Amino acid sequence: QIQLVETGGGLVHDGGSLRLSCVASEFIEDYYAVSWVRQAPQKEREGVSCISGSDGSTYYADSVKGRFTITRDNAKRTVYLQMNSLKPEDSGTYYCSAADPTYSAGSACNELKYDYWGQGTQVTVSS
Repeated sequence: QIQLVETGGGLVHDGGSLRLSCVASEFIEDYYAVSWVRQAPQKEREGVSCISGSDGSTYYADSVKGRFTITRDNAKRTVYLQMNSLKPEDSGTYYCSAADPTYSAGSACNELKYDYWGQGTQVTVSS
């Protein structure tokens, strides 16, 4: 069964940091791309960051560039999202998702269709 489990959310003050983790089941191959997407109430879902499995290339939304860092540890089947200098507008539910890039050769990780999703972890940044 394909499974993604996010942890690491919580409540922090403006300017604080959190590290989110996304642990993938064995059915998520190392070459899969993994992304982080967030959803805030009454806001559109936003793709925050992603990382490819093939070459480790990354993507960041403009809103988080310079503050968030995505990394992956294939041995632990885990993708991390280090979030620094958090702002209240970063609040929301953060979901990780995985995409098989096999039939999308040449596509960047932010161009893939993500079919596998976790349940999400809540991030709240207080002002």
